[in-house]
Amino acid sequence: MRFAVDHLLLGGLLLLAAIVGGRAWLRDHPHLDPWVPLSLSDDPDGWVTKRKIAQMRADPAECRAFLERSDVAFTQLAPTGEGSCRREDRQVLARDVSRGLDLQPSGAQSTCAVGAGLIRWLHHGAQPAAQTILGSRIIALEHYGTHNCRRIGGGDTGTWSQHATGNAIDISGFVLADGRRIVVQRDWSGEGPEAAFLRAARDTSCNEFSTVLSPDYNAAHTDHLHLDQAQRGPGGWSFCR
Repeated sequence: MRFAVDHLLLGGLLLLAAIVGGRAWLRDHPHLDPWVPLSLSDDPDGWVTKRKIAQMRADPAECRAFLERSDVAFTQLAPTGEGSCRREDRQVLARDVSRGLDLQPSGAQSTCAVGAGLIRWLHHGAQPAAQTILGSRIIALEHYGTHNCRRIGGGDTGTWSQHATGNAIDISGFVLADGRRIVVQRDWSGEGPEAAFLRAARDTSCNEFSTVLSPDYNAAHTDHLHLDQAQRGPGGWSFCR
């Protein structure tokens, strides 16, 4: 009987040590901790990052908390519109050239999830790609807009576009600190560094947005990268082409 009790006690102590050690390990690896809220950092993505991004897409309050934790300034706007084009979640990101966050034209209104995706994409994907491939930082993003109350393809029937609620942005070009402009329509094709950068920018954006459509998708996207944050469940899976 005592032997069984001793083994039970030993097992309990080992379990407690494992729990304490596991929590200590997670404190040193917050990107792998499912209980740590998402924030902008230099840590690589972990096994729970996709789920945290999906939660942020689904919950504007959690998304705004992410921006605040990451020291990203924004202005929250009142809801507007009606029906399928009702925009309950609407905000404008503050200009921040140090991050490359200067949307041109300015004043773009989008959902928080789109803004958060842009911030994470610049930090983890587009900026590192620009510096590695082009040797210069991004200081501005050129775009064709965020909100457009229309269906996909612009017809009278069919699925409503994510643009209808401002849950998408179309990126047409990148302005670099050395004065160069990398333009999707002009620079996508070819074997040069500009084309390589645009493909890297497209590929890394797939980690942050639920839908990414490029010139490789169809003729309608010849001149831009379509990035949206359509909700696709807790797994946060993406369609990237």
